[in-house]
Amino acid sequence: MTSFKTIRARAEKRKGGPKALEKLMPAKPDLKRLARLGDDRVLAEMTKRVFCAGFAWSVIETKWDGFEDAFLHFQPAKLTFQPEDYWEGLLRDARIVRNGAKIMSVRDNAAFVQAIAKEHGSFGKFLAKWPSSDEIGLLDLMTKRGSRLGGNTGQMLLRFIGWDGFVTSGDVVACLRDAGLDIAEQVKSKGDLAKVQAQFNAWAEETGLPYTYMSRICALSVGENRSE
Repeated sequence: MTSFKTIRARAEKRKGGPKALEKLMPAKPDLKRLARLGDDRVLAEMTKRVFCAGFAWSVIETKWDGFEDAFLHFQPAKLTFQPEDYWEGLLRDARIVRNGAKIMSVRDNAAFVQAIAKEHGSFGKFLAKWPSSDEIGLLDLMTKRGSRLGGNTGQMLLRFIGWDGFVTSGDVVACLRDAGLDIAEQVKSKGDLAKVQAQFNAWAEETGLPYTYMSRICALSVGENRSE
C-alpha cells in the first residue's frame, strides 16, 4: 500500500503547498464538545442528513427553519409522545419536504436517540466514547437501531456532527484504490468497509492525524482539481 506521506504530498502539490492544504482541513474533532451536544441537535442533524439523501441540499437548507418548527425543535421526548394525527398532519405541512417515509424516520430516530441517551447519558456522550478505529461498528449499529441511517447518510451524519471518521466518497474511494486497496468503485459491502477501516487505522498509526483529516486529504489528492 502507498504510504500516507505520498498521498499527502500529492494533495499538497495539487492545492498549492502544505499551508494551502492545511486551510482546507475541517475543524479538528473535539470530543468534549461532542459529549456536550444536546440530543435535540443530534436528532436535528440526523433528520437533515436523511432528508438531504437523494435530494437537493439547498432546498433542505432553505426550508430548515420550517423543519425546526414542524418537528418541535427535534426534542426526542416530545416527538415520541405525539399522536398519529400529528404525524399524518406533517404529510400536508408545506414547511417541510413531504416525504412520508422520511417523515416517519424522525419518529423512529427520536426513539433511537432516547434509547441511546438512556443507556449512556446522552447521544453525544455515546459518540464521544466510540473509537474512530471502529467506525464500521458504529455505522452498523446506527443502521440496525436507527432509521434510514445506513450507507453514506450515516457517514455524513457523523461528519457533520463532529465525530472523527472517514467518508467513502467517490474521491476517497478512488484514492484508496489508487493506493492499492482491493475494493469496489462504490464501497457498499461489509467486506469492503472493513478493508477501508483497516487502511485508515494503519494510516492513523503512521501519521497520528485525525481520521477526518486523512479522509479529506485523500479526497483532495485525486480527481478533478476543483477550486475550493
